[in-house]
Amino acid sequence: MDTMKRTVAVALSGGIDSAVAAALLKKEDYRLIGLYFQTGYEFSPGGSTASRPFSRVNPWPLRAAEQIGIPLEVIDCSKAFEMEVVRYFIDTYRSGQTPNPCMVCNQRIKFGLMLERAKALGASALATGHYARIRQEANGQYRLLKGVDMAKDQSYFLARLSRKQLSRVMLPLGAYTKKQVREMAEAWGFTAFAEGESQELCFIRQPSYKDFLCSLAGFTRKPGPIVNTRGEILGQHRGLHAYTVGQRRGIGIPGAEPFYVIRLDSEQNRLVIGAKSELAACQCTVTDINWIGTEPPDRPISVQTRIRYRHREAESVLTPLGPDRAVVRFCEDQYAITPGQAAVFYQGERVLGGGWIAGHFHNPHPSGFE
Repeated sequence: MDTMKRTVAVALSGGIDSAVAAALLKKEDYRLIGLYFQTGYEFSPGGSTASRPFSRVNPWPLRAAEQIGIPLEVIDCSKAFEMEVVRYFIDTYRSGQTPNPCMVCNQRIKFGLMLERAKALGASALATGHYARIRQEANGQYRLLKGVDMAKDQSYFLARLSRKQLSRVMLPLGAYTKKQVREMAEAWGFTAFAEGESQELCFIRQPSYKDFLCSLAGFTRKPGPIVNTRGEILGQHRGLHAYTVGQRRGIGIPGAEPFYVIRLDSEQNRLVIGAKSELAACQCTVTDINWIGTEPPDRPISVQTRIRYRHREAESVLTPLGPDRAVVRFCEDQYAITPGQAAVFYQGERVLGGGWIAGHFHNPHPSGFE
């Protein structure tokens, strides 16, 4: 296809990654439309809110679009973002789990609403600045692959995308390292106005997510007992929303060795703490699995499983419990497996899919399998 006749929408966030992604596509003679989605939680460097005009609240995407020489469309996603991402974040903490809002935002907003808007504007694809790759196989299936920069790879955050979404996504930065992207940004002069690295929780202006939750009308703290793994009461917690599995600081219980959060018992409103060794688990249950470019397995398969973004994938065996549920057993114990977080499955550089961690089981055998 003649790329001069192909229109691609590119998501401009205001950072150097999205600006370089757009510039690379422009260099290849694609016809580009810049897209920026408003969440309703924008704020300017001076601290003002999104009630001000877009150009004054967040001028960086506009400047990037002007410098690259492409039009910019601003999409108001505030209502959908509130319902799909922020409410999910709040409800997950209320349930005693730890949310992953970036995974949900990618699936439902960036590659949901934005992709639909891109199609309505005549674009055949939506490009972003994610460090991951997409490859179409000879059979027409689309595969999601890791980015070449292992330190920056963001394939984990895209594991909830459907096959249909992947078929309309372009990831220009997947074949580059972050160092190379920075060098291109400097050469093109983007560093003079770009925001830099994106913040993980873009909708939180407060010092922490705990302050954000407590600022919400109707969100009440529910203090309760802190117990050890034997059920002995050691103190009082200030609300389960203030803790996450694996947390060490801020528990407030002295001991000969540091205490860690082992589990959030939402049914009895108990915070379960213990030694670091008690965080070790040999397996977990994963639900609502999204399979990418492959059919759900009907027998156990060997995979590498990543249980959070900054986690190095671990060798494991996935045993299906149905088309979208599985038990994952690790070859070596893993620490701080956290209900509510995403488990993403790899075979080499290829992403097989990902789902939500629903529970974990502590390992009675410290050495792993027995």
